[in-house]
Amino acid sequence: MSSYKTLFLLLCLPSMLHAMSFEEARHLLQRSGFGGTAVQIELLVGVTHESAVEQLVAAADTAILLTPPEWVDTPPPDRRYLRALNSAEKKALRKQWRQRGIALQAWWMRQMLTSESPLAERMVLFWHNHFTSSMKKVKWIPLIFRQHETVRRHALGNFRDLLQAMARDPAMLRYLDGAVNRRKNPNENFARELLELFTLGEGYYTEVDIKAAARAFTGWSIDRRSGKFRYFSRWHDDGEKLFLGRRGRFDGDDILRILLDHPRTAITITDKLWREFISPVPDPYEIKRLAKLFRESDYQLRPLLKALFNTDQFRAVENRGSLIKSPVELLIGTLHQLEISVESGRLLALASRRLGQDLFNPPNVKGWPGGEYWINADTLLQRRWMMQRLTAEDSPKRNKITSSMAYATLSEWERLLLPFPSFSAPLQSDNPYQGLSALLTEPGYQLK
Repeated sequence: MSSYKTLFLLLCLPSMLHAMSFEEARHLLQRSGFGGTAVQIELLVGVTHESAVEQLVAAADTAILLTPPEWVDTPPPDRRYLRALNSAEKKALRKQWRQRGIALQAWWMRQMLTSESPLAERMVLFWHNHFTSSMKKVKWIPLIFRQHETVRRHALGNFRDLLQAMARDPAMLRYLDGAVNRRKNPNENFARELLELFTLGEGYYTEVDIKAAARAFTGWSIDRRSGKFRYFSRWHDDGEKLFLGRRGRFDGDDILRILLDHPRTAITITDKLWREFISPVPDPYEIKRLAKLFRESDYQLRPLLKALFNTDQFRAVENRGSLIKSPVELLIGTLHQLEISVESGRLLALASRRLGQDLFNPPNVKGWPGGEYWINADTLLQRRWMMQRLTAEDSPKRNKITSSMAYATLSEWERLLLPFPSFSAPLQSDNPYQGLSALLTEPGYQLK
């Protein structure tokens, strides 16, 4: 049963609490997923916000619905085989890797469009941008898929488990050079990003801590034959280390435990989730309160999400339309709200790339910054053009708009699609597609 149907069956109960309006229900579905259709929003009208959040989070399911490409379990090629290839064969192999990369992107785009748990897909996307890896450096695409599986498995579970799994992830070990981290020549790349981006944040560690962490993770590598995590004890530095004021013969697991004990880790993750779901400027008091809840639950993510969605700031009118949609949110959200089915995920993946979000290929280890990063002179024109194409007379997608609002008035479309009333003069048109096109190209439609 879909999460939306579950909401309808479980939430239509009498309550003394405040019942949501159409606009409030729209905001909840927009921020927690990819937006709702008119029917999905109406199902929540009259339901309390607290009840809707409770069931929305509880029903979120990260299960894979679509069969992934058949090659995702292929082990990496033997190095001797790669060295024996001639230039033409190497060129053909690189082409195959690129094609498989696009195929994996297309698969994920279709998974997001098909899923009945948009919150789950949003959280998978969130963690993909937190624990970044790039196909361009990892190269062996099945490792990227395995990392995606790991992220998906823990996306709504426990951050402690996710962090421990990602520290052992082969794609991550390749991307941040952990696979070549040796006792005699420690590589600091993973240790630096672990502290700066994945847990504490800048300003809460020193170079001494980075060096100690790098030594602790020596020996964490990849088995050449299987492509899976493998620990090599002969490469590990088991000497005494000083890390965040503690002294001991630490290994990688010890470093992770110390980081999870540090209060800054919960604050870092809570702050980032706030910027993802509520507003660009977090409330310091609320961040501390929510981070405390996060730590006390031993880093369980569902309780934190429920608390985030139930904050006054999440529900505040002034925060509606305060965030810019990512390319994925714009594309998947538009197709979902207009109820347009798409068979080719490849076209969506390539469109997202043109708009600046190349899935599995973030710009650097910090991922996509979001916000105003998404909008520049080129991408804004591309966004408008893509929205116009959906309702153009010669567009094959125009007649696939199967929404129950296909013959709705322009004001009803505006209420569904925009986070606040249009800034433009009211459009008068007898052509529903012309009016819809005008709303899809409104500046406000780029916001959530």
